[in-house]
Amino acid sequence: MTTDTFEPVKIGIVSVSDRASSGGYEDKGLPALKAWLERALKNPITFDAHLIPDEKPLISQTLLSCVHAGCSLVLTTGGTGPARRDVTPEATLAIGDKEMPGFGEQMRQISLNFVPTAILSRQVAVIRGHTLIINLPGQPKSITETLEGARHADGTMLAQGIFAAVPYCIDLIGGPYLETHVDVCDAFRPKSARR
Repeated sequence: MTTDTFEPVKIGIVSVSDRASSGGYEDKGLPALKAWLERALKNPITFDAHLIPDEKPLISQTLLSCVHAGCSLVLTTGGTGPARRDVTPEATLAIGDKEMPGFGEQMRQISLNFVPTAILSRQVAVIRGHTLIINLPGQPKSITETLEGARHADGTMLAQGIFAAVPYCIDLIGGPYLETHVDVCDAFRPKSARR
């Protein structure tokens, strides 16, 4: 199949960082998200990218902007810890129609294979209309592990990545049919939902 046989998808990517948004250091979140999604998805992707500070009203406004721009999926990175300025989960929950707690639970489970401080992470996921919004960790390595999963040294799966559930979730909320490269992420759908 060629890329023109796959449904196009618009994806919002949002990096939340006071220092990176003010030019204090180079943002690594947006490039990491973009690179992973381009590697994982067969669909042609249009990105709606934003680099913003840790300000709750601005985060909520940016997420809503992505929803109104037609993004089927929005991934955020940063601002999910316990520090006073970390408000991404609150901003996300404030605009969600439905919370999807399984995503946050699995992200923490994956990260616990690497660091005990994973229990300090507060990532959440919500649905707003026809859009799935997921808060991811801030570090590029953690972004990849969370989306793709944790593996043993021999390459076998230790903890399933969250993205395996994303395409079917987007099906259920009326979005485009996302298809993944199975060597990166083997997305799961019930047989009745496969095309």
